[in-house]
Amino acid sequence: MPGHHSARSRRATERKGDVRERAILDTCETLLVQKGYDAMTVGDLAQGAGITRGALYFYFGSKQEVVTALVARTVEHLWERSRAIAEADEPRRAVAAAMRRTVELWDEHGPVMRTAIDLSLTVPEIGELWSHTADLFITAITAVLERAGVQAGSEPEQAPAMARALCWMIERTFYHASQESREELQKASSTCEHIWLTSAGLTA
Repeated sequence: MPGHHSARSRRATERKGDVRERAILDTCETLLVQKGYDAMTVGDLAQGAGITRGALYFYFGSKQEVVTALVARTVEHLWERSRAIAEADEPRRAVAAAMRRTVELWDEHGPVMRTAIDLSLTVPEIGELWSHTADLFITAITAVLERAGVQAGSEPEQAPAMARALCWMIERTFYHASQESREELQKASSTCEHIWLTSAGLTA
């Protein structure tokens, strides 16, 4: 019986830990909207999550670690919501679906994604997360271009190189639009969708 009680207690502790960690990350996302990364403090994070600073350090060693974990959670969500891009059969529908999801994600998580971009050059863990996410999208965009008839290969005019340029163009365009309004995100989406379709030869 003691062993059973111990296992049950451990599971309860783990569940409590999951809830607290989620509260810290949710607070971090809220504070990125309200204050931004530079102004946000560990004390703010702890207070918002309803725990002490000492308790927060049980889960994360610094503000930077909290933000890195939040970026990891967000990019996982980003990819899960966008996975169908690489699997859709008809290229036009795939492009339209991809841009709709991009608007939704930047509208929901714009401050996190902008922070990830801003910190990607100075925080290696965030840089790796963001680069890996971009690689996944480049692969997905490449698949759409190839289904539309763009040639595979390593030349500048072939699908992989075009996909890379499209991916980073979309990222930068949405980075700026997300600081304005949802209307600007929609305009950015329309422009990026037109460029993607034109690149794929699908505007006729």
